[in-house]
Amino acid sequence: MPNIVLVYPQIPQNTGNVARTCAATKTELHLVGPLGFEISDRYLKRAGLDYWPYVKLNYHNDWAEFKVYHHKLGGRLIGFSKMGKLNYTKFQYQTNDWLLFGSETNGLPKDVLNYCSATLYIPMTQPNVRSLNLSVSAALGLFEARRQLGYLS
Repeated sequence: MPNIVLVYPQIPQNTGNVARTCAATKTELHLVGPLGFEISDRYLKRAGLDYWPYVKLNYHNDWAEFKVYHHKLGGRLIGFSKMGKLNYTKFQYQTNDWLLFGSETNGLPKDVLNYCSATLYIPMTQPNVRSLNLSVSAALGLFEARRQLGYLS
């Protein structure tokens, strides 16, 4: 099953909502610091409601630490970005993919995007809308991967 990775998330409510999606789907959640909030933040807990016991949460102090962790386990790093090269619905997901999403304000940094095996975008019709909410983007990416891999039965 793919993993969700939030790189430098800034808004606790978004991270809590992503955690809730991960709890519902038994998907591992990786947070790569520095974070824009404390893990104990009440907004984080509130957004995740009482589902935190069902989240397999992994915290990595920084990108370098996460890279070492990922290298041990393997799998492709798939970056989601408005500058991605492939439509997220046209990409062929694999069970050991890591779906990376950047901060709400800056997205994934270039060094992270350059490290990815592939970069994907979520198409939007309105050119004046810069991006979707982080938790919406993570849910779209995860559920498309799950659909393709047959996890939606």
